[in-house]
Amino acid sequence: MNYSLDDSAAMEACGGALAAACPAAVMIQLHGPLGAGKTTLVRGFLRAVGVTGAIKSPTYTLVEPYAVAGRQFYHFDLYRLEDPEALEMLGFRDYLDAGSVCLIEWPEQAAGLLPAADIDVRIEVTPQGRRVNLAAGTDNGVSLLKSFKF
Repeated sequence: MNYSLDDSAAMEACGGALAAACPAAVMIQLHGPLGAGKTTLVRGFLRAVGVTGAIKSPTYTLVEPYAVAGRQFYHFDLYRLEDPEALEMLGFRDYLDAGSVCLIEWPEQAAGLLPAADIDVRIEVTPQGRRVNLAAGTDNGVSLLKSFKF
């Protein structure tokens, strides 16, 4: 699924639509260059599920947890991850339990350690704005994309 987005409001709306289609447990991996809008999409997602307050990229802490209506959401930013094994020390596998939603920026920094993404989001900067591609990587992701409305 490909979408052309004009501005950050459209990127947030795309994140909100993704949240609306999201089952209880899902891993979404976000790819794109610096400034492409990965955090903006995540912000739209988290706002749509009811997160209030500041939502910023956890560049230095690696993960920011959010609990909303009995559900767990984890926003990862692996940009500054120097050694993928550090994820193991962080207890990364515990975040992937059956009830959580994991939104992971810069997943390529942990290549080989992450399981397949349910949804891969690829963001490309274009002269007109952003091009966003959503692709399913699992059966769970296929189901999510079938209910995605944007």
